[in-house]
Amino acid sequence: MIRTSRLDSGIHVVTEWMPGSHSATIGYWVDAGSRDEEPAVAGASHFLEHLLFKGTATRSARDIAEAVEAVGGDMNAFTTKEYTAFYTRLLDEDLDLGLDILSDIMWAPAFRPEEVEAERQVILEEILMHEDEPSDLVHDLFTDALYPGHPLGRAVLGDRSTITAMSRDEIAAYFEALYRPEAIVVAAAGNVDHDRVVAGVEQRFEGRAGDRPPRTTPSLAPPRRLVVHNRPTEQAHVVVGTRGLDRTDDDRFALSVLNQVLGGGMSSRLFQEIREKRGLVYSVYSYRAAYVDSGALAVYAGTSPNRVHEVLELIHRELDRMADTDVSDRELAVAKGHVKGSLALSLEDSAGRMSRIGRSQMVHGAVMSFDELVARTEEITHEDLRRVIERVVTADRVLAVVGPFAEDAFSARVA
Repeated sequence: MIRTSRLDSGIHVVTEWMPGSHSATIGYWVDAGSRDEEPAVAGASHFLEHLLFKGTATRSARDIAEAVEAVGGDMNAFTTKEYTAFYTRLLDEDLDLGLDILSDIMWAPAFRPEEVEAERQVILEEILMHEDEPSDLVHDLFTDALYPGHPLGRAVLGDRSTITAMSRDEIAAYFEALYRPEAIVVAAAGNVDHDRVVAGVEQRFEGRAGDRPPRTTPSLAPPRRLVVHNRPTEQAHVVVGTRGLDRTDDDRFALSVLNQVLGGGMSSRLFQEIREKRGLVYSVYSYRAAYVDSGALAVYAGTSPNRVHEVLELIHRELDRMADTDVSDRELAVAKGHVKGSLALSLEDSAGRMSRIGRSQMVHGAVMSFDELVARTEEITHEDLRRVIERVVTADRVLAVVGPFAEDAFSARVA
């Protein structure tokens, strides 16, 4: 059973009771991500993700870690372009401990200068690690080309120059401005009682009143069609894609099914054509992203440099074929089955359910039930897929490449 409440402070609380569960997962979701940063503090959201676990006015980083691990729990956090989440998973009997720690790090982070400096070095190492991995880097290049000069195009991690220059006071000011109760969802799933969670969040609230500044949505410039990063890699890494649907678009359910047909699994067109039939790649898949004002549909593949043009030809051929011919009845049935089945499997534990209800409340302002989501998937028709294909697949494509190439090696592909 899913229940929601809005507290006097402005915080939204959403819970899902799981009968028979012995765990509880609690998460604080904040409506702030990398797109909300000014260029000078690019990476501040991710910096905060690290810093909030470094200590509060009354707890050190070690105190926090030991308290959670002493009861067999775990905790983590992640940052996206539009929101940040902090969560812990424990036994249900330790719910109050989880609320204590998460509330403490949210409302009383210490931002001790020595901890800021230590974590700055950790993040710089993380950036270096990310840049060293071409299969990660190519996605950042693709997003930057898809949204040139726009906050959505920035890397979530920031870059070495902004992380190096960012002061403790700038990070704290960003926190003060955006980490407001109106911008926060507390989600809990497992053997949890909604009223107890609500009372626990209210009792521990020590934040500042008011909402965060409104999110700006600058206009989108046309995408850059080609970006090539020359690097002497053993594999060529490519991403081909288009702008997609925003996160509230009613066609997002059909796009999810279409993505499954294209490259969402081992039975997908891309996997069967490029890997199974020809053996040209180890990894090939498609994915979608959705934001407040835009989205993306993209295909990734990694292959040997001497095969990259053949692989790109096949990717474009499959995209063209999708634009020119209808999805078969069998493909539609398999894709629907996979979407429904993977959703059900993701909800087997309290962490998966917390993630679903927290993100849904944050992004959509409400949580659809499992049955509602299944019904929306079942309702998708060939006409729905055709409409999404015309809206997304036929748009101008962007190509990002990391490998031992000059840009002119691909100019004909985007002419």
